[in-house]
Amino acid sequence: MSVLLIAIFFSLLLTSRHAILANGFRFITGSEWDPVTNTFRSLAFVVGTLVTSLIALVIATILALALAILMGEYFKSGPFSAVMRTAVELLAGIPSVVYGFIGLFFFVPVVRAIEEPLGLPPFGVGVFTTALLLAFMILPYSASIAREMISLVPSDLKEASLSLGATRSETVWKVILPYARGGIMGGVLLSLGRALGETMAVTMVIGNANVLTFNVFAPGNTMASVIANEFSEASSDIYLSSLIEIGLLLFVISTLINIAGKVVVNRMATR
Repeated sequence: MSVLLIAIFFSLLLTSRHAILANGFRFITGSEWDPVTNTFRSLAFVVGTLVTSLIALVIATILALALAILMGEYFKSGPFSAVMRTAVELLAGIPSVVYGFIGLFFFVPVVRAIEEPLGLPPFGVGVFTTALLLAFMILPYSASIAREMISLVPSDLKEASLSLGATRSETVWKVILPYARGGIMGGVLLSLGRALGETMAVTMVIGNANVLTFNVFAPGNTMASVIANEFSEASSDIYLSSLIEIGLLLFVISTLINIAGKVVVNRMATR
């Protein structure tokens, strides 16, 4: 596996070498993206990727934790549990392009209805819409793993907590979740990896604006979506090489986040 990762890294590095030499360090510090003048900077796409992923992660983690507690502790078996598990599995199997259509026909009108009373331009598409859609896309992964971790908590610990006078909710928050926090965090990081690299659904609802913005209701772009949009239109070597350099940057960011996540998970598991 390590050999494969190294091979991918050097493959991207070699094919993006023209852009690396031409753009230098300015590639990740500037935000202008203009193929006409061969000016290529990626900061807008890095910010768009991180903002959409982090907002989606916060929303998905809250919902996933609630689902995991519900299915792993309160409704371990029975018709309700079977229906919820099936629904979560089905959500994980829906193709991303279908999620894109769901975003266009459901989330975009909802966000537009929020923007109009606030006096914002009613784009509908944008960073916040993308984050909402990503949250529901990554929800099945974190919810499933969190449920499994909660179900693996030894019954002796729960019974001991209850026998000492703790309520069921106190047992969940003070015994079950601390015991399973390492595995739950692992599921969260797995979800983050999915959010960072999502392409098709994001491309359909983010607005595809190559500008740096911190307004969550404004259209934007991510590293994956700009590659999907413009790869077939790259008419020069430096243009194509710059898009590949964005892919290299996305690969490096994903790798660093996964490494940092493993360190955090290991520390939480040993406490």
